[in-house]
Amino acid sequence: MSAKNKSSDSANKGKVTESVWRKVFEANAEWPDKEEFLDVIYWMRQAIGIILGLCWGLLPLKGFLGLLLFVLVNAAVIYFYVSNFQSIDEEEYGGMWEITKEGFMTSFAGFLVTWIIMYTGLHGSSL
Repeated sequence: MSAKNKSSDSANKGKVTESVWRKVFEANAEWPDKEEFLDVIYWMRQAIGIILGLCWGLLPLKGFLGLLLFVLVNAAVIYFYVSNFQSIDEEEYGGMWEITKEGFMTSFAGFLVTWIIMYTGLHGSSL
């Protein structure tokens, strides 16, 4: 492959990445590629899981209450982002349940690891 083709490929990749970031924060954006939107939901969930794990670890939340709050907050944020901010027709993606499931278990795993490490590090001596 020539140097010219390599530079044009990286320029196109930069434009695609830039446009995805623009669409993430733009209300009612067009998502012609369904997989691209589902990738955004997946990575948004990962960020939510880590952030909530940090928050739950800083607060001395533990047990079922922490788990239940994580599920509710995580699902609510994604639901409102999809239905209110992006105004996506969920039937195109297999229904709201399919969107809600996208990346949930990996987000839950990241949340648990972060929560356990933060809680043990900050409040472990009182155990």
